[in-house]
Amino acid sequence: MQATDILKSEHRVIEGVLEALSEAAEKLETGQVLRPGFFLDAAEFIKNFADGCHHRKEEGVLFKAMEAGGVPVQGGPIGVMLAEHEQGRAYTRAMRQAAEQLQAGNEAARQPLAQAARGYAALLYQHIMKEDNILFPMADRAIPASQHAQVLNDFENVEHDETGPGVHEKYLALAQALQDEVASIEQE
Repeated sequence: MQATDILKSEHRVIEGVLEALSEAAEKLETGQVLRPGFFLDAAEFIKNFADGCHHRKEEGVLFKAMEAGGVPVQGGPIGVMLAEHEQGRAYTRAMRQAAEQLQAGNEAARQPLAQAARGYAALLYQHIMKEDNILFPMADRAIPASQHAQVLNDFENVEHDETGPGVHEKYLALAQALQDEVASIEQE
């Protein structure tokens, strides 16, 4: 197994949340009643799983191994991915802020909340596509075969030492709960 296979698997989990987030934003825009906490939970998932675990592996391990393998950070695909990670963080902060305002009773926050959620989802869908189809194959070629085991080991260190035991599983469960919540709204 390549380290990039782990990241691709995590992408599938993130895409499930992106789908739920997009559907929730659409419902919010059409005036349906949604729990503002849904968006706060989605922001927590993004911060702690997509960014805190997944992007930490990319930024702290994979991108460094790619750079050591000769892929430039500035002016190349790694720089683009890092910039998009920052843009995603900005969307997440905006989504959290608008969700908190909506939760406090400010109905005017519905539109900025939907826009931030949609913006994040749109950004991440194309970001994931670029990583899966361009960056990860490049990583598999750039990182010497002798280093692949070390990258996998470093991923494990991120999971256990930096993220913490059981955190990954907690956010997998939250991802499923978010998807289930939106699906239940559709059936009402």
